Amino acid sequence: MPYWAGELLNLSLRWLHVLAAIFWIGQTALFTWLDTRMRVERDESGEEVWMVHGGGYFRAERLPWQKPARHLHWFKWESALTWASGFLLFGWVYYHGGILVPVDGDLSPEMGFLAALGIFVVVWALYDLAWSRLWSKAPWPANVLGLVLLVGLAWVATQIFTGRAAFLVVGATLGTIMAANVWMRILPGMRRAVAAVEAGQDVPSEVKAQTVRAAHRSKHNTYLVFPVVFIMISNHYPVTTYGHAWNWVMLGVFTVVGFVARWLVDLRERRENPGSRTR
Repeated sequence: MPYWAGELLNLSLRWLHVLAAIFWIGQTALFTWLDTRMRVERDESGEEVWMVHGGGYFRAERLPWQKPARHLHWFKWESALTWASGFLLFGWVYYHGGILVPVDGDLSPEMGFLAALGIFVVVWALYDLAWSRLWSKAPWPANVLGLVLLVGLAWVATQIFTGRAAFLVVGATLGTIMAANVWMRILPGMRRAVAAVEAGQDVPSEVKAQTVRAAHRSKHNTYLVFPVVFIMISNHYPVTTYGHAWNWVMLGVFTVVGFVARWLVDLRERRENPGSRTR
């Protein structure tokens, strides 16, 4: 392939990946914020939030499970497009580009690529197991376990891949978790609830519980996006990130900082006085 064609393909995939990620992260952050604000501003009239944007007022209201009066909009393809474009970009830049594993390492590029795929699957399975079985009973131990798992992943990746590739393997793993949350833990429960409503039935209690767990996974994604975005821009700062002698520690530190920042935003929203409403 001519150099210009490879560069154009790289640019196109990167452009698509970033745009899709912006749409996905933006709508997830908005709905998570709306969920929190509705709980804060709840009163006798129900749960709703008023906003101003684009030359007018917008009123978002949480309704009980009922058949929609108009077309029901789903937000799902942003995550699929982000993951698919990121996977293709990862394969093109690191596997095809020959910078996935050290030249003098024990693994061939093919084995390194298979190792990366294995990490995606195994870490998702461990994450899903921990949060499905442990989080509802012991949130803080589950959070600590997740952080330990993430730091451990960073260490393992730096032992297998090149420093730059190791960071991207961690980022791709977190992106895989986020996309799997959407397609395997968020959408199925919502589909079952909507199907029950469309059939004129009450939403079963176990399905309602599934939608509550889906909301938790959606919030998880807003936390995971902090280290993912950091990893996306870390390639521009090799001295303090993947090129550092303690690169896995640096990744862990910046991840904790991102999680704490996101938690502080969440804490502020929960503690805000409901009586401060302006309308």
